[in-house]
Amino acid sequence: MTTGTRAAAPGRLDPALLKLAGILVAGAIAPLLDSTIVNVAIARLGHDLHAPVATIQWVITAYLLALGMAIPLTGWAEGRFGARRMWLSSLGLFLLGSVLCGLAWNVASLIAFRVLQGAGGGLMMPVMQTLLMRAAGGRQIGRLMAAISMPALVGPILGPVVGGLIAGNAGWRWIFYVNVPLCLAALALAWRGLPDTPPRGGAGPDITGMVLLSPALAAFIYGLSQVKGGFGRPWVLVPLATGTLLLAAFTVHALRTPAEPAIDLRLFRKRAFAASAALLFLSGLSLFGAMLLLPLYYQQVRGHGVVEAGLLLAPQGLGSLLVRTRLGALTDRLGPRPVVLACLVLTVLGTLPFAGAGPDAGEWLLGASLVVRGAGLGGVTLAVMTAAYQGLGPAEIPHASSATRIIVQIGGSFGAAVLAVVLQRQLAGGAAPSTAYAHTFWWSLAFTALAVAPALALAGPGHAARSPAGSSRRGE
Repeated sequence: MTTGTRAAAPGRLDPALLKLAGILVAGAIAPLLDSTIVNVAIARLGHDLHAPVATIQWVITAYLLALGMAIPLTGWAEGRFGARRMWLSSLGLFLLGSVLCGLAWNVASLIAFRVLQGAGGGLMMPVMQTLLMRAAGGRQIGRLMAAISMPALVGPILGPVVGGLIAGNAGWRWIFYVNVPLCLAALALAWRGLPDTPPRGGAGPDITGMVLLSPALAAFIYGLSQVKGGFGRPWVLVPLATGTLLLAAFTVHALRTPAEPAIDLRLFRKRAFAASAALLFLSGLSLFGAMLLLPLYYQQVRGHGVVEAGLLLAPQGLGSLLVRTRLGALTDRLGPRPVVLACLVLTVLGTLPFAGAGPDAGEWLLGASLVVRGAGLGGVTLAVMTAAYQGLGPAEIPHASSATRIIVQIGGSFGAAVLAVVLQRQLAGGAAPSTAYAHTFWWSLAFTALAVAPALALAGPGHAARSPAGSSRRGE
C-alpha cells in the first residue's frame, strides 16, 4: 500500500490516509462502545435473566477471554488472507455476535455468543493498526495516532450514558442491538473504501506458538478477572501460574523456531519498542484501573446514579479530545519522550484531587481535574503508540500491532485487579468509602510514577519519528 506516499500539505495528513483512518475508526467505535455499555448495564442483565452475580459476570469474562485469545492470530491471518478481507471478516463476526447476543434465550447462550463478539473485537484492533501503519509508511505517526484515537475517547464518554439509558429505559437486548447500525454502516464504508490488500503469503501458521500463546493470555485474563479478595486464592493462582508457564514456553519456542512465530519477540530487542511496551503496560494499569475506580467513586462516595456518573466522567474524554491533534504534531516534531513525560505530569495533577480532596470536593474542581487527567492519559497513549512503530519494517508491523494490543489488555486487567483488591481490603478493614477510594487513587498515582523510568528511554528532541520508508520499499 502506498496511501501515505501521496503529496500532502506540510503538517497535514494525506487526504487518502485520513479517508482510510475514517473508514477504520467507524468500525472500531462499535466494539469499544460495546464494552463500556455492557459493563454499565451488567446489573440489568442479571436482573432480567435471573442470573446471580457470579454467573452474569461471565458475560464480561467470556468476551475478554475470546478477545485475548484472538489477538495472536491476527499477524498470521492478515498475511494469509490480506488485511482488507480480515477487517471485513472481523467486523462481520462482531456484528453476527451482537445480533445473536440480542437473540439469546438464556444466560448460557448469551455467554456463548459473547465469545463470538470477543473474537471479532480481538481481531479488529491489530488489523486496524497494521493497515494504518503500512499506509503511513512511517511518516507523521503521531498525527495519525491522534486521528484514530477517536473511538478510544468516544467509548468512555458515551458508553456510560448510553448504557445507563438502555439499562433504565429499554430491554436488555438493546444493549447489543445498538451495535447493529454501527457495524452495518462500517461494513458498507469498508466494502466501498478499503483498498485491496493481497495476502503476503509465506509459511503456514505457527501452530505451536498459537497453542501456547492464546491459552496463556486466556489464563492470565481469567485469573485476573477472579481477583476480588486477593491474589492468594487457588482460583487466581492456578490460572496465573498456568499462564506464566505457557508464556515461558512460548518465549522459548518463539526465539528458537526458524519459522515466523505468532509474535516476533525480537521486537523487544529494539530499545524504543521495549520502552513502549513497558509504558503501555503501566498506562494500562493507570487507565483501566482508574476506569474501574472513577464510576464507582461517583456512585458510592458522591451518591450519583449511573447516568449522572457517566455524564460527570465525560470531561476526561473531553480533555483527550482537546489536545490530541496538537500532541500528535508535537510527538512527530519533538519525539515521544518529552510528550510522555509532560503528559505523565498532567496525569498525576489530574488524579491528585481524587486522592486528597476528600468527599466534599466541588464538582467543578473534579471536572477540571478530569479534563487535565484525560489530556495526560490521552497524550501518553498517543506518544507511546507512536514510539512503538518507530523504525519498523513492513513485515514487523503486524507483530507490533498484536504485541501492543496484548500488552495493553494484560496491563489493563492487572491494573483493575490490583486496584480492586486495594479498594476491597480498605472497605473490609472498616475504612469509610471516601478514605478507601482516596487510598486506592494513591496506588493509581504510584503506577503512573513508575512510568517515568521507561519514558526516559524513548526518543527525544533531535530523534523525532523518522520514516523507515527505505526499508518499507525494500520490504515491498
